[in-house]
Amino acid sequence: MKLTSKSFNDGGVIPGRCAFAVKAPKGHIKLSDNLNPELSWSGAPAGTRSFALLCIDPDVPTKPDDVNKDDREVPLKLPRTTFTHWAMIDIPASVTSIDEGACSSGIVARGKQQPAGPDGSRQGINDYTGWFAGDADMGGTYFGYDGPCPPWNDSVTHHYRFEVFALDIERCSVDGAFTAADVIAAIKPHILASASLTGRYSLNPRIRLN
Repeated sequence: MKLTSKSFNDGGVIPGRCAFAVKAPKGHIKLSDNLNPELSWSGAPAGTRSFALLCIDPDVPTKPDDVNKDDREVPLKLPRTTFTHWAMIDIPASVTSIDEGACSSGIVARGKQQPAGPDGSRQGINDYTGWFAGDADMGGTYFGYDGPCPPWNDSVTHHYRFEVFALDIERCSVDGAFTAADVIAAIKPHILASASLTGRYSLNPRIRLN
């Protein structure tokens, strides 16, 4: 299988319009267009009955002590963990692309509850659900895609891995507010093939991505 994007090249920079936030001329950051990137895939094997899609950032700081603090950076040596930006399942086998902005356009405070997607598909929660927990204005359940917003003082460039899985089932055995971990566990015995695409992003003004 092969996964490509018209929004960015593999290993390239994710455009600001596909992010949750961009650098601001004054202050640190400002909210962005939050468009899901365009994605197209090909080469699914015979017997494919549906697709699943994930987007995960593996470069998230494990400790919040230095995150978004003036006069310091999140250190390079700090252990990192994952952050889910998108989890979609039950994408029909006839679907081989998703247009930019078709599933996410703009930021919805407290999270999108019924994000758009291919007919029959279902979308789980992303990790902004936990990030904004307890926030009076933004706290809620975040379904679907919400783009990059790494700490603006992180010394590490973040990598966002989009991965499509061809499955031998029409419906994934997860329900409700499912997570990427739920999806991975459920689809593991049903994966026929997969393809991935990685984009880079940073909000640290010291880091030049191009």
